[in-house]
Amino acid sequence: MIETSCSALLLFGATGDLSRRMLLPSLYALHEDELISPDLRIVGTARSEHNDDEFREFARNALAEFLPEDRKDEAKLASFLDRLEYQTLDASNVDGFGDLAKKLGDTSCGLSIFLSTAPFLFEPTIEGLKRAGLAHTNVRIGLEKPLGNDLASSTRINDAVAAAFAEEQIFRIDHYLGKETVQNLMALRFANMMFEPLWNAGGIDHVQITVSETVGLEGRKGFYDDTGAMRDMVQNHMLQLLALTAMEPPANLDATSIRDEKVKVLRALRPAKAEEMVRGQYRTGAVKGTSVTGYQEDLGEASDTETFVAIKAHVDNWRWTGVPFYLRTGKRLSERRSEIVVEFKQVPHNVFSERGGRLRANRLVIRLQPEEYVRLQVMAKEPGLDRGGIVLREVNLDLSLTTAFAKARRRIAYERLLLDLIEGEQTLFVRRDEVEAQWKWVDAIRKVWADTGMEAKPYAAGSWGPNAGIALTERDGRSWND
Repeated sequence: MIETSCSALLLFGATGDLSRRMLLPSLYALHEDELISPDLRIVGTARSEHNDDEFREFARNALAEFLPEDRKDEAKLASFLDRLEYQTLDASNVDGFGDLAKKLGDTSCGLSIFLSTAPFLFEPTIEGLKRAGLAHTNVRIGLEKPLGNDLASSTRINDAVAAAFAEEQIFRIDHYLGKETVQNLMALRFANMMFEPLWNAGGIDHVQITVSETVGLEGRKGFYDDTGAMRDMVQNHMLQLLALTAMEPPANLDATSIRDEKVKVLRALRPAKAEEMVRGQYRTGAVKGTSVTGYQEDLGEASDTETFVAIKAHVDNWRWTGVPFYLRTGKRLSERRSEIVVEFKQVPHNVFSERGGRLRANRLVIRLQPEEYVRLQVMAKEPGLDRGGIVLREVNLDLSLTTAFAKARRRIAYERLLLDLIEGEQTLFVRRDEVEAQWKWVDAIRKVWADTGMEAKPYAAGSWGPNAGIALTERDGRSWND
């Protein structure tokens, strides 16, 4: 039986970029707001040689760089840094875990582990934790992606973790699930009667999910070229967004009920055909007025790795039969954007047509980043006496989450996820059967690529991807929400 809290948090990869930018600032925010026990020790570990004081200085510099100025309270910073300890560890050598266990001391009251490591280090790390007695029943472990690069390698990692930890101890992290707007998707659907009667094939024409970036490789050359857009973004973030959009109402707002409904959607995904997908790779272009080089120049060698993917997906169940889900993601695109667009069907009869009124389908836009808002696009009559005909135009009904909840503190995803890991709340973490259903669908797509020799089509940096990506919707009489 796992305790509801823990006495220590162990951070693997504690001197890495994720730790600097996200984990340490998130933990400081939880400390500042007194959301974690004053007795919680935070122990960092990595290959880098540091003692406790050197790690505290590393953390101080990270917080100075990434914390907003209004959050820098010297007294609270000092008390937070006092929590931090460090143990050097080469995770590939299981013998070193004994020293780590000594540093942690008695963990019988509870230990939470945040494991961010290369896929090849998962198995020796888990074995090291087992040998050092750090895999007992009062330990929970958070696993940061990538968890393998296909179903087979993911299964090996999950098998290794399952040999040491029960499923209720395992917290597979997808940081998109920690975003406030993603969680608001469930509130929008299940707390408002106005949407649910239309949230099906009878009321919805299609759904678009876009995750676009303006950046290129940004120091991730080796990882990205081995991974590509499909495995970096579609396999995890985008399929989770699809599942949350398409799932049936859960019986309760608990981890089991929600994840049961998500996995049903993922298992209902129809295998995509070659004509329903596009691969792309950016070339030289301009992003926001600045000239940038192409992917292969950034990489420094020839490569066919895709930096853009567009897919027409189908969920084969009663609710969604005949409703396409268009997925699109890529690097060096026109703007940074993550959003879900739900386009409803046209009204069955246009009563304004004889007087010149033209209709457009209603759209619900759920923007995740960089802004956070929910926007319902509806038709309204333009003011006037209408002697020349009725003019209808689209009007936005906006709910800006930033404005509506201006007094509430906006939290980054890792604050919630780290707190949930410490407290043992699994709702926003991904279950093993979800991961395997995602990989099964993605592996089938990559097999189509291999069998057909599908090449990555070039597109200019700063555009919305290759022309074939635009045609994916246009040939169905639909358009991306650009």
